[in-house]
Amino acid sequence: MPRTVQLSDEEAEETQATLDLLPIPAAVVRRCDDDLVLIAINRLFRLAGLGTIGDRSLLLDALDERVRGYLASDRVEERFQWQTSEDIDCRHYAVMLSRRPRDRVANQCVVTLVDHTAEQRTENSLRREMLTDALTGLPNRAGFADQLEAACAESGTEAFAVLVVDLDRFSRVNACMGSLAGDELLISVARRIKGALRGNDILSRIGGDEFAVLMSLEEGAEDACQVARRIESALATPFRLSDFEIRMQVSIGIALGADVDADNEDLIRNAQFAVKRAKSSGKIEIYQVRAFDLMRSQFSIETELRRAIEHGQMHLCFQPICDLGTGRIVAFESLARWTTDTGLELSSGEFIPVAEESGLILPLGRWALAETARTLSSWDAQAGGNCGVTLSVNISAIQLQRDNVAALVRDTVANYGIAPNRLTLELTESAIVADPDRSANTLRALKDIGVTIAMDDFGTGYSNLGYLQKMPIDILKIDRSFVTGMLADRDKVAIVRAILSLAQALGMRTTAEGVETVELEQTLAALGCTFGQGFLYSRPAKSDLAFQLIGLRNN
Repeated sequence: MPRTVQLSDEEAEETQATLDLLPIPAAVVRRCDDDLVLIAINRLFRLAGLGTIGDRSLLLDALDERVRGYLASDRVEERFQWQTSEDIDCRHYAVMLSRRPRDRVANQCVVTLVDHTAEQRTENSLRREMLTDALTGLPNRAGFADQLEAACAESGTEAFAVLVVDLDRFSRVNACMGSLAGDELLISVARRIKGALRGNDILSRIGGDEFAVLMSLEEGAEDACQVARRIESALATPFRLSDFEIRMQVSIGIALGADVDADNEDLIRNAQFAVKRAKSSGKIEIYQVRAFDLMRSQFSIETELRRAIEHGQMHLCFQPICDLGTGRIVAFESLARWTTDTGLELSSGEFIPVAEESGLILPLGRWALAETARTLSSWDAQAGGNCGVTLSVNISAIQLQRDNVAALVRDTVANYGIAPNRLTLELTESAIVADPDRSANTLRALKDIGVTIAMDDFGTGYSNLGYLQKMPIDILKIDRSFVTGMLADRDKVAIVRAILSLAQALGMRTTAEGVETVELEQTLAALGCTFGQGFLYSRPAKSDLAFQLIGLRNN
């Protein structure tokens, strides 16, 4: 128990008068023998409930070691923050210990306190708001990251997993029903997900239509998969909004803490990467390091490809297309090739998917069209007139939707002085199906210019006969998967015969891809196929060699 210390009347009056001048709680503490004693306090100190002379003091109980350490030191003053307790009604003080030279001799100091409780509570409130999603009341991305960091610091990353739940096509709800209905749906989704979780799992909303779950693992990845399946089941029941029943499909990605070596935030990023894979596969995906390495490789390809397009490092190769009746080369297909800085030549199948995903397919497609027209013009100049062949170039679905292809083709043929009917544009079925009306308008505009339209890889996509009737298509290209090995497979023969009959009925010519033997060439000719393309005639060749092939085969 702190003891009462008797001061001389003069000393007591002087000390008390000094403390009473201060507009904040203040007290004088002296060390007597082995005790800390309050020898004077002002009125504000008493009203704050920090102690009284002769009684046990809250301040001395809490700061005993701190004050003793200060009195034993040579410091003139010391400042620190003090929180009275962990209770809701706790107080926050900025404390200063100070002394005069004569106080050092008396082994005493003055304690002053500035109450920062209101400011601290405001700061805590603002911090809670910053870390909380206003719509659902769940932690937001920053709040979730804080909880993840705290949990991993306590138990280690390996003990946890992060699930990310993405609502597929949520934007359509907002677009069709308005943002209020979208908000109502998000709140309902959050409630259902919360109901599917275990007691210690933490749910947050980390994006507009993206939720994340921090969960502890007892049985490893199987725990996370079970929770993910429960979430899928909880969201399978339709949501009722106004007069509509909304069925929500979700994509769920899982990242395991055991796969993270450094930054805890990688757990969230890994789970989001797994979600991206889940959107493609249609099932729950667990983050795989190998898949991430592939994505990193594709990102590297994207960076190098952008530079290659800008610096003119791309080139075209040309594969001949022969008339099966005469054996003459009538056309070449232009195929993009890219030789990297390391001297590695990549085929279009290796970089076109990356170009389509990154948006580089637009400048790449424009370059391929212009280079094809330039090559044909060059060949005509070398031949002293029409060289006797046409060239075809592939147009991607993305370019067909985003670019003004008709205007681009019109300007290109005009710039290089070639007849439009000597240029063939090859499109896949998926390019047409993506937006049939827009595709039909574009193809009609191209036909008005005079170019030839070919449907590439026919039979591997939707094969909608209605599109064939509506679209001004001149040539069907039979995919190599039906042609290769056709002689030993009756089913393939039947499919090829059906495609040829369909094309004949619609007045279209046909090109068979993947012709590699004379027997296959003769069979296709007998079935009525118009053209053939494949290694039997030539592998894709650079411009000069391709031009020589015309003379070698056609003369």
